[in-house]
Amino acid sequence: MKPLHLLAAAALAFGLTTAHAQTKLRVAGNFVAAGLLQQQKEQPFFDNLAKTSGLPLEIDYKPMDVVGVKDVDALRVIKSGLFDVVALRLAQASRDDPTLLGPDIVGLSTDYDTARKVWDAWKGPLDARLQERHGAKLLATYPFGPQILFCKNAFTSLADMKGRKVRVSDQVLAKFMEKIGAIPVTITFGETQQALERGVTDCAITGPSSANSAGWPEVTTHVMPLGFQVHQVAFAINLAKWKSLPADQQTKLAAAFQKFEADAWAYSRELWEDASRCNVGKDCRIGKKFKMKEVSPTAADRQLVADAVRTVSYPLWAESCDKVYDKCSAAWKQAIGPMVGLK
Repeated sequence: MKPLHLLAAAALAFGLTTAHAQTKLRVAGNFVAAGLLQQQKEQPFFDNLAKTSGLPLEIDYKPMDVVGVKDVDALRVIKSGLFDVVALRLAQASRDDPTLLGPDIVGLSTDYDTARKVWDAWKGPLDARLQERHGAKLLATYPFGPQILFCKNAFTSLADMKGRKVRVSDQVLAKFMEKIGAIPVTITFGETQQALERGVTDCAITGPSSANSAGWPEVTTHVMPLGFQVHQVAFAINLAKWKSLPADQQTKLAAAFQKFEADAWAYSRELWEDASRCNVGKDCRIGKKFKMKEVSPTAADRQLVADAVRTVSYPLWAESCDKVYDKCSAAWKQAIGPMVGLK
């Protein structure tokens, strides 16, 4: 039998080893093509997460386009455990579960302040849905900012979209474009610049910073700074992985993600405003300067987008969401409905 002091030393050594055991987190992040938000905020956050959180973490961060993960498959990827933390591009991942699109239907979150209020109202119901149905826990989000219209040729209002091909990113936006007489075209973001150049589409919708980074102003001439939606990326962790962490580590990790969320939202707004100036040739400091013509939205344009929640986007979204989650629209009306007068 070993002396007591040797057993005590062994127990102490074991305790120290256990206390400092590293938890590996495999992260499938947002696309590199997403631009400065991914490059300047998201990747540095994950690269430094162990240090800033004070947690024994080993982070293996790779953007989705680097590891070959498609954004439409994000929910299945996180549920499978292939990656521990996954970037959920809400518009694209909503094809598997429309609940994800709840805070970003057309005409709802058209500016940063509104988007923040809507997100704060929906993150609870969304987290509950992710845990119940997809084996994931919501950690944080950031927006790309109001998604606006870029066109190759002159236009003066949304009425001029009649007969034009417009690149869209989700089916609700496609239905809105159909309503105003446009021809919606679904093209991935990475293929859009070339599609505009070749005439596959006449116009396209994205945020000014994303457009600036991708060179859209090189092949478009007019831009209207009227937001249709904001497009968000959420980060979720595999629920089994989350539950494997001690309570104190969960608290520290959640706090780190909340700080990241606040920083990313602020940086997103800064990028949006800077790129909006850059694209039309005004003074800017982050993006590349172009010489596009800014088209001021008419009162009718603004009303058309505001009315879209009632007339197009909510009815269409609610119908599709209730088919996969029978409490979906009821949860939305309770959380978000009062903001837009829907009860």
